[in-house]
Amino acid sequence: MSDLKSQFEAAAAQAQNLTKRPDDNTLLQLYALYKQATNGDVGGNRPGMMDFVGRAKYDAWAKLKGTAPDSAMQSYVDLVNRLKEK
Repeated sequence: MSDLKSQFEAAAAQAQNLTKRPDDNTLLQLYALYKQATNGDVGGNRPGMMDFVGRAKYDAWAKLKGTAPDSAMQSYVDLVNRLKEK
């Protein structure tokens, strides 16, 4: 297992136990980076107008289209590390 992959998995576990809950935009960023790192580019149809949460998640993930999984992993690790310092 690569060093980045192990750092990513550790960061994912740490993100579940942050002392302070991140704001909604940061949570969307965490979600999008995690999905991009693990699944690649967003697929499927954009959720409907009344699915506000699903639509926000889809849009956040879609903004990362074309980002390499390793780059998304590193950005996720960096973001979690900044959140731990707060």
